[in-house]
Amino acid sequence: MSEYTIPSLTLTPEEDAAQAVQAPAAPTLTTGAEPAAAPKKEAEPVVVDDSMLSEAEKKAVNEFVEKIDITDATQVMQYGVAAQKNIAAFSENALNQVRTKDLGDIGDSLSSLVVELKNYDPSGEPQKKKGLFGRAKVKADEVRAQNAKAEANVDKICEILEQHKLNLMKDVAMLDQMYDLNQQYYKELTMYIVAGKKKLAKVKAEDLPQLHEKAVQSGTQEDAEAYNDYANMVQRFEKKIGDLELTRMISLQMGPQTRLLQNNDTAMIEKIDTSLLNTIPLWKSQMVISMGLERSRQATAAQSAVTNMTNELLKKNSEMLKMGTINTAKEAERGIVDLETLRKTNEDLISTLDEVMKIQDEGRQKRADAEKELGKIEGELRQKLLELRA
Repeated sequence: MSEYTIPSLTLTPEEDAAQAVQAPAAPTLTTGAEPAAAPKKEAEPVVVDDSMLSEAEKKAVNEFVEKIDITDATQVMQYGVAAQKNIAAFSENALNQVRTKDLGDIGDSLSSLVVELKNYDPSGEPQKKKGLFGRAKVKADEVRAQNAKAEANVDKICEILEQHKLNLMKDVAMLDQMYDLNQQYYKELTMYIVAGKKKLAKVKAEDLPQLHEKAVQSGTQEDAEAYNDYANMVQRFEKKIGDLELTRMISLQMGPQTRLLQNNDTAMIEKIDTSLLNTIPLWKSQMVISMGLERSRQATAAQSAVTNMTNELLKKNSEMLKMGTINTAKEAERGIVDLETLRKTNEDLISTLDEVMKIQDEGRQKRADAEKELGKIEGELRQKLLELRA
């Protein structure tokens, strides 16, 4: 993981447009253990505030708060846009990785390997014509030709699997870098949101009450409009912070989704390693044994006692080969990820988004109700002042 640096907040996102997210090229491959899954417990609501930040980040946020001017419509519209663009570009890049990845080719190669091993017959003749160890004699050159063909096919499949493994290892390293980038953007959005909330708290506690008091005391249309305009600006900025919180949630979801893709690749690498490092050497050693047994059987065909003993050895060898091949086929065909896990993850993500939308709807309704009540109170106060002057 690259060294963490504090995100730089900006009120002019167009200056950072050139810093679009791109897929890392030819990363250095590293290994690392995935963190153990925490036990499931009741989720607690997360409050986005400066308790999430380090002291240095808090200092940067506090300095940035002083630069925010919610009366600048352009600044409000562009607030946090740079971070939002980074998240959008990152999401698109991650989606492209999923679109271009085809694990089906790897599955086909593993299946071809299993078929090749299952069809191997050390006697050199098709099993449909006779049993694995029939009485028909097979010439030594035919046995060697059949063995050479089987070994060549397996070697070709192994080369393909090696290339798949290399590509998957590059993908795993690239997903590590993508995960780090997403963490950086997530922190940047958090700082924008905390800074925006601090600014909102300040203007609601100081500026808005002062403008309201001034409008009430003067009773002029100009002061009333000034207060109303400022309140609208505050509301627009509050809505902007809400949009940033939605983007932050997208970034939060991208973390486990990126790890899920990475785990899928890692699981496939392990399956390929099992085939290349265990299955193939075992098969080749058994093939050598089979060839030796076949030569012995042919050399001692005239001696029935020796022939019977050789046949028994060959039968035992075929049973071992069958058991090894069946176990390999079962391992190769096992599923990578439990579908129930994917379904549960998707349901949790959808439920989270629904809850966020519900909370935002309730917040908007409360603000609308408060605005109506403030208008009613202001009108009543103004009417009372007019009555006092009459």
